[in-house]
Amino acid sequence: MITNENKKLAQWAMEYALKNGCQSSRVTLYNGSSSSFEIRDMKIDRLQQASENSMVVHLFVDGRYGSYSTNRLDKKELEKFIKDGISATRFLAEDKARTLPDASLYYKGGAADLRLVDPNFDSVQPDDKVALAMSVCEEIMGKDDRIISANASYSDEKDFKYMVASNGFEGEASGSSYGLVGSVSIRGEGDARPESYWYDSSLYYDELVKTGIGTKALERVLRKLGQRKVASGKYTMIVDNMNSSRLLSPVIGAIYGSSIQQKNSFLLDKIDQKVASDKMTLIDEPHLVKASGARYFDSEGVATKRLPVFEQGILKTYYIDTYSANKMGMEQTIGSPSILTMRNGDKDLDGLIASIDKGILVTGFNGGNCNSTTGDFSYGVEGFLIERGKLSQPISEMNATGNMLSLWSNLAEVGNDPRLSSSWRIPSLLFNGVDFSGL
Repeated sequence: MITNENKKLAQWAMEYALKNGCQSSRVTLYNGSSSSFEIRDMKIDRLQQASENSMVVHLFVDGRYGSYSTNRLDKKELEKFIKDGISATRFLAEDKARTLPDASLYYKGGAADLRLVDPNFDSVQPDDKVALAMSVCEEIMGKDDRIISANASYSDEKDFKYMVASNGFEGEASGSSYGLVGSVSIRGEGDARPESYWYDSSLYYDELVKTGIGTKALERVLRKLGQRKVASGKYTMIVDNMNSSRLLSPVIGAIYGSSIQQKNSFLLDKIDQKVASDKMTLIDEPHLVKASGARYFDSEGVATKRLPVFEQGILKTYYIDTYSANKMGMEQTIGSPSILTMRNGDKDLDGLIASIDKGILVTGFNGGNCNSTTGDFSYGVEGFLIERGKLSQPISEMNATGNMLSLWSNLAEVGNDPRLSSSWRIPSLLFNGVDFSGL
């Protein structure tokens, strides 16, 4: 936790910067701790523990901007650090779009606790953390004679942030997280070495799923045995909830202010236009209690609020930070997404699979890319051929190609199975008429 003494130090640093040549400044203090344990074939392979106590000073000097970080929080050393930062900033190119946000946009405080920190974080014992990872590995080891290796990892993190800006912002945020992962590789046919994994994550230790992770990873890899290409063609495509965010990512990247400002976006000038299917309703919900990604302000102190991103396929907002807003003369929104939630349908993954006669279920992407300007994409995929509503054949070494605008216009059904431990709560998705190349 950041002490009152350190908060006063941050306030002093901000004021010291103003007295020594800055027109405005922002100071952010970080404090945190983390640990991780990696197990390979029932032996500890790597152990890491870290703690951080650092300060980032943002300096706005004569129309120029510089950002400098240090973990040496002695006041005497900070004096030299800040003066040197101011001198260095004066050598940078002038860019008058670099300013603090308008003070009216700041989070003003006083909202209810989002309950993002596990109060029992410090009481979890190292032996229990190792035992958890070991138990994941144990669920895999010896269960099949084709297993090559079984890996497991446990990780946790707790962090605190305090931020103060010279035009009136003061705020603090905190959070904790835990993760448990199991992965396994096996001998397949010929030279094939299929791999798969499963994981769970949570803000609270007591809510972390601690059993079945290794078992699920093994089940997932065994389903891959006999993977091969199938005939090229247009297929109905289902993407499971472990991978659906991969297809949303280029869309979100295309509505960042930086992409819009650089005209490097296939969603340029598309606000209030229909660019996706009626099934595409996406809301940014930043204030969900005990939810990964929840926050009251962004990295600049700008207050978050519920934000419609797409409504029945119509694009409603861009993510515009202060710099992009100043550059383009646009209204500022928020710098980045908090918690993305999609309006769900009424079927889980099994229901989506059962609903189609022929298609491909994608359970993994293997490389590929999307052109941020045109939206054209090509991704390597693996998964299963679907025939008459059932999985009939594991597939790999196939490519899905197309254009993001066409793809999302062909979103035909949205599942009801988002992973609630993620800040992007995107369920399984069903798209019509996707091009696959294989045989």
